[in-house]
Formats: sequence, structure tokens, C-alpha cells
Amino acid sequence: MASPSSSRLLLLSCLAVALLAADAEVHHHEFVVQETPVKRLCKTHNIITVNGQYPGPTLEVREGDTLVINVVNRAQYNVTIHWHGIRQMRTGWADGPEFVTQCPIKPGGSYKYRFTIEGQEGTLWWHAHSSWLRATVYGALIIRPRENKTYPFAKPSREVPVILGEWWDANPIDVIREAQKTGGGPNVSDAFTINGQPGDLFKCSQKETTAIPVKAGETALLRFINAALNHELFVTIAQHKMTVVATDASYTKPFTTSVLMIAPGQTTDVLVTMDQAPTRYYIAARAYVSSQNVAFDNTTTTAVIEYDCGCASDFGPKIQPAFPALPAFNDTSTATAFAAGIKSPNRVKIHENVDEYLFFTVGLGLFNCKPGQLCKGPNNNTRFTASMNNVSFVFPKTDSLLHAHYYKIPGVFTTDFPAYPPVQFDYTAQNVSQALWQPVPGTKLYPLRFGSVVQVVLQDTSIVTPENHPIHIHGYDFFILAEGFGNFDPKKDVEKFNYVDPPQRNTVAVPVNGWAVIQFVADNPGVWIMHCHLDVHITWGLAMAFLVEDGYGELQSLEPPPVDLPMC
Repeated sequence: MASPSSSRLLLLSCLAVALLAADAEVHHHEFVVQETPVKRLCKTHNIITVNGQYPGPTLEVREGDTLVINVVNRAQYNVTIHWHGIRQMRTGWADGPEFVTQCPIKPGGSYKYRFTIEGQEGTLWWHAHSSWLRATVYGALIIRPRENKTYPFAKPSREVPVILGEWWDANPIDVIREAQKTGGGPNVSDAFTINGQPGDLFKCSQKETTAIPVKAGETALLRFINAALNHELFVTIAQHKMTVVATDASYTKPFTTSVLMIAPGQTTDVLVTMDQAPTRYYIAARAYVSSQNVAFDNTTTTAVIEYDCGCASDFGPKIQPAFPALPAFNDTSTATAFAAGIKSPNRVKIHENVDEYLFFTVGLGLFNCKPGQLCKGPNNNTRFTASMNNVSFVFPKTDSLLHAHYYKIPGVFTTDFPAYPPVQFDYTAQNVSQALWQPVPGTKLYPLRFGSVVQVVLQDTSIVTPENHPIHIHGYDFFILAEGFGNFDPKKDVEKFNYVDPPQRNTVAVPVNGWAVIQFVADNPGVWIMHCHLDVHITWGLAMAFLVEDGYGELQSLEPPPVDLPMC
């Protein structure tokens, strides 16, 4: 029989859970995926949007709330929606990557994504996870603290999502299909965008340039999201400092900087105090390019911060904004310094006893062309590919990985993804033997026991070209213990590990010709893809997936699939 004290504790805990549940809301939305005419760079294109908006709707919730979003596909392409950075505890069916956690929503079909946001605050985002639809299908997802809970910094006067995107003066689906047909690299984008607009450095764009009104002396919270497909971006604001307070919906120790480097998939929240003369100032962004001899979009996108000066009504467009200094395209030292500044606000729990030590090489490669096929890869008769540990990931076509796992359907995947590269070599050498350039295609998963502590070394390779790769894990946040250049040395580089306040993220920009070490606990059952967030690289196979087994009991097990889960 329970003691009075233990019964009282149980009652109090139940009351606490009930109060938290009462505080939460359920938000219902309908996302209609459809063609919409949009004019940019003097031309009108029919692009794929959500609810006719580009970028799509901003979702605003509080921690603990539940989202129910009915996605209706009225477009000509298959589609899925991924809620980037949401942990999806036990609700992997709502994660969204095509052929991983669900089959696509076919034209004319629909699917309700249902999930609760647990223990997360800050800026995340949502985007299509099917082919290159996320070029135009994306939007912000803002998670505020619960009622009566505050930010860990002074409340800003205003909050503004600033979404960095990428625009093609063409149909992005046609761009990637042409590249897949030839085996060459896709055409680069024609412009970057801020909240859907290229900015007034581009023709036919001046009147629509994104403008952010501010008042002198106030502090604004700018929520930066890099939704670009294939470019990491430097961001600066003319004559203003930025204080970073969160990345990927995890708070950070505040640190002040004049430049951000944000990789695709990442978010960065900054406080900006409007302490300059009351006039107009550019926000500007352009590419950080770490690869060599590779085409890239070398344009600059702009938005304008406009002070409300209380002066004559002709203040505004007639005053040319101040322009910021931007780093050089290949300024790796600035990108490295920015990453090093990000720390968790308090001491975090890092596990010294690790169950799974994994070492994954990440990088490009080449396949030989099929007989009779003319390919446009960098070497004669080759096509681009990419891989992790020499496995170029192949997405299934007949079923999703999660559905096949849940119902134990054979033949969809195997569970033999290698824990280490099958061949060890000088990963960052200038001339890697061409015998190592050809990976093996496969749909291989790596199984993890529920609750196991996982530590992964992500090692860039110089095959074809070294490059900074933004690696994103679905269903998990992780701690970045260390980053460095060259080949990871387990004896020497462990001395660089931060066991006190490493940053927590969902996407890590693995340094060019270098490495990163991450750690997480496999406490979320399901199938979770880990991939490069440069979309051309995931198209080429730079991905793998973890299969996290159920633990004990209902609360450590994957929920059953929804009745409306799309079938292939």
C-alpha cells in the first residue's frame, strides 16, 4: 500500500501535468499546395506555393501546443511537408521526408500532420521534402514560451522572421530533372531572396524589396532562417551589431557579431538595437562558398531596415540605404569564427559512457555512365553522386522506410549501414585515389537501441572537391562537441571536446576539409534520415537513416500510423 507522502507526490505530479495540458492549445490549419503565378526578375512564373503565398504562412505556437495541419495537394507534383527541427517524439509519421516516414501526397490527395511541440522554444521552419519543391514551398514556425514564461533575455520591442531563399528564373523541378538526366551539376539560382524578394539590386525589384520598420532606441528580435536550397549564406546589417541568442530553437550564450553564417536548414535568432542615426540600412546576404571550381550564385540579396524618424513624409525610398561590408565568398575563417562563438547558455549533460562510436565520411563522388549515355560529370563519361561511408543512399519507391519497419515488410531496406568507412584513407588529401571515387548505391539503415548514447564523427572528404556540408538529423537535436580541420585524430582531437557548454543544434555545418563530432541520445523511436541540406547533395545520395528501436512500454514506442497515412 502506498504511503501518504508518496500518494501526495503522485497527486501533485498529476496536477502539474493537468495544469500544463490545460495551458496548451490545439492549432488547426489547412495548407493547400497549388500553382500560383508569381513575378520576380521581370518575369511571371507559375510556382508551387502553400495557400498562394510565397513564402508560405508563418505558424505561431507556444511550447506544449499541438499542431494539426491538413495538407491538400492541388499541384501537379507529389508533395510532403517536413517540420524542420521538430522533435516529433513518437510521432515519426508526421516528420514528412518522402519515402522515409511516409509515401508522398499524390495530386488530389491530402494528409493531416498531427504533432505536439515538447520542450522546444525559438525559431524553426517547415518546407516541402519532395524533389526540389522546397525552392518555393517553405515558411517560418515560431515557438514562443508558455504563458507566464519569459525569454531568457529582455523582451524585444518587435519580432520579425527573416527567411533567406533562392530563386530560379525557371521551374526548379525542371532544373533538377535536367541535372539528373545528364549527371552534371544543376544550373545555379538567379537570385537569393529575403522574405521572397531579391531586393533592389535586381531589376524590377525595387518597389517590392522587403522593408522592416523600426523605431530609434528599440531592440528587435530578428529570426533568420536559411531556406536556400544549395547555398550557405553570410548575413550582415549595415552599421549594426547582432547579438546571437538562439540557434535551431535552442538558446545560446549571447554573443555579439557583425556577420552571421547560416547554412541551409539552420536558424539564428539575433537581437539588434536600433542605435544608429534614424535613416535606412541594408540587410545583405550572399553565398559562403567552400568548394573549389564549382559554379555558384554570386549575387547579393537585400532588405531594408527603415527607422521611423518622425520627419518629412518623403523620408524612405529617396534615401539610399547604407550598405554593409560582406565577407569574401570563400572566407572560411569568418565562418569558423562564427561557429566557434555559439555555446549553450548553461552547463549541459554530456555522456562520457558512449554506446555507439560512429565515424561517417561525407562527400561527393562519381558514377560511371551507363553504356550509350552521354554524361556531363567532371570526368569523361561520369555523373555526380554523393555518399556517406561510401554508400550512396537510394530512396525506396514502393513503400516508406518507416511503414516497412513498422509492419516488418521485407525487401525495402537493409540494416547494415557501416559504422566506419569500408576503406580508410587520407580523407582530406589533395589527390585521393580515383579508385575511391565510386560509392555503392544502397538503402541501408543503422539500427540503434532505444536510449543508447550515440557519438558520430562527421568527416568531410576531398573526393571531387572538399566542401562545407550542412548535415541535418530528423527527429533529434544534438550537441556539437568539437569541430576542426584535416583528418579527425581520436587521440589528439578529443582534447578539443567541449564537455561544458557545447551548442545544441539540429543541423551542423561540417567544416570544409574538416570534421565535426556530435552526440545525442536515441530516445525517439522510428526511422530518422540524416542528410546534407544542400538539396543537390541529397538528390545525389548524401544521406543515411537511423532505425531507433522501441524501448519499454507505450511511452517509449512509436505511435501507430494514422488512418489517412498516404500509401505509395
